[in-house]
Amino acid sequence: MEEDLISKKDLLELTGISYGQLYRWKRKQLIPEEWFIRKSTFTGQETFFPKDRILGRIHNIIHMKDDLSLDELADRLGDTSTLYKLSLTAKQLLERNIVSSLTLDRFGGLDGGGDQEYAFEQIVHLFAVDLLLSKGEVNLEEADRLFYTLTVNTQRFEGKSWELFFVRKMGVSMFLLAASPADLVFDEGVRLVSRLAFTDLLEQLKGKVN
Repeated sequence: MEEDLISKKDLLELTGISYGQLYRWKRKQLIPEEWFIRKSTFTGQETFFPKDRILGRIHNIIHMKDDLSLDELADRLGDTSTLYKLSLTAKQLLERNIVSSLTLDRFGGLDGGGDQEYAFEQIVHLFAVDLLLSKGEVNLEEADRLFYTLTVNTQRFEGKSWELFFVRKMGVSMFLLAASPADLVFDEGVRLVSRLAFTDLLEQLKGKVN
């Protein structure tokens, strides 16, 4: 399975940025060179991007560019080391719009007034669960299983990137975790409901915690 891609034309229309802005940010290394993927189409060669990562990165650039120079932005967006040291309380997660009150209440984060602290990995797990809940892709029972799956199994990757696959077949749902990049082939009748990559979650978190 390939990562979801978005064409340059659709990206510019969806985000409202110009061709010039996109390539200026590329020159300033705000957007990695390897995200510009050239593919053959029936109209010729077109440029595509990894959808979730580029949308997360452009969101972060737009919301941070008024406070930082482009060079400072490049340093900030390229550095993930501070994220791994991140620790936030449930109240801070709410204030920064990282996790909703529904998710925090579901997993006990609002007990005791929201003072419970979460380390980086726990924040990623809550963020992933909240993301799928907000999209309506999982129900509350599935959210419980997802949180348990992430909590128990992501430590096996020992700092390596991973991807989460959420699939359904004949009403039965299942979560799978695989080292990234993953190329999975499913049985006939299996529907891929959602696919989340650890790197994409990091990209989206950057703008919310900085």
